[in-house]
Amino acid sequence: MKKITGCALKNLKTYPIRQRPNLVNISQFSKLVNPPAGFDRLLMDGLPNILAGQDFKRLINAIIKARRNKRLIGVALGAHVVKCGQSPVIIDLIKRGLINAVALNGAGAIHDYEISLIGATSEDVRASLPSGKFGMARETAQFFAQASQQAADNGRGLGATCGALILKEKNRYADYSILAQAFRFNIPVTVHVAIGTDTIHMHPVISGAALGAATLTDFRILAEVVCGLNKGVWLNIGSAVILPEVFLKAVSIARNLGHPLNDFTSANLDMIQHYRGRVNVTGRPTQRGINLTGHHEIMLPLLRWSILASLRNK
Repeated sequence: MKKITGCALKNLKTYPIRQRPNLVNISQFSKLVNPPAGFDRLLMDGLPNILAGQDFKRLINAIIKARRNKRLIGVALGAHVVKCGQSPVIIDLIKRGLINAVALNGAGAIHDYEISLIGATSEDVRASLPSGKFGMARETAQFFAQASQQAADNGRGLGATCGALILKEKNRYADYSILAQAFRFNIPVTVHVAIGTDTIHMHPVISGAALGAATLTDFRILAEVVCGLNKGVWLNIGSAVILPEVFLKAVSIARNLGHPLNDFTSANLDMIQHYRGRVNVTGRPTQRGINLTGHHEIMLPLLRWSILASLRNK
């Protein structure tokens, strides 16, 4: 068997990202429409106080209460949230102070960066895999190699470093970047990487040591954020494995260090209710867990509308 080493990977054939067909572009993203008058009545009176209707209202009320009491509202976002056009929704809530911390997995950060650079992301894997072109866009790997090395050298987290670099390089579509806007509005933004899961790990320019150091720093930043979660809200949106696991370990650190963490609401919003989201986010850590099942491209705009309508009438 031929051994795959860093030297062998130098023979990989890459290509400019602007030559890659993409499945998603910013023209398809959610637009920021404000809720119509009376939408709060539809929410509170139109939805039943049964099952998911009741849970949805509980989540809105928890977010409003946390905002009113200046408590943490944190979100952990899977990559599909970005790919299905919800970056404007998340960024708007950041700007309004309704999201105070963001965690992404590696794939989410990759899609976010590509959107900031070319206004598009999500290659057609089925079409590109047979030729070996899948994941071989050059600029994405180069950016994360630079960001992870810079983060490791400076003892900073990967998320903040990525956000700062996107702004520094004046990427054309930086206004659509969650990483960049979280950094701009000075809230913690972290990226949690599992080596071998993301396209950039195939490229020889990526340093495992730098990437590992940068994402470990982000884990510790997130743990510090979670230490302040009491009486706040944590939402896991579209991450089935990585971010629920990361969150559970951060909760354990917070409690081990003596931080009160027995009074917060957590929610898992996903198209399918996976084991780790239900258990590690809404089951084990809290008595106030909420599970809502639905498509992100429908559920997140409705969530934003509901929050804004409720705030407007309180």
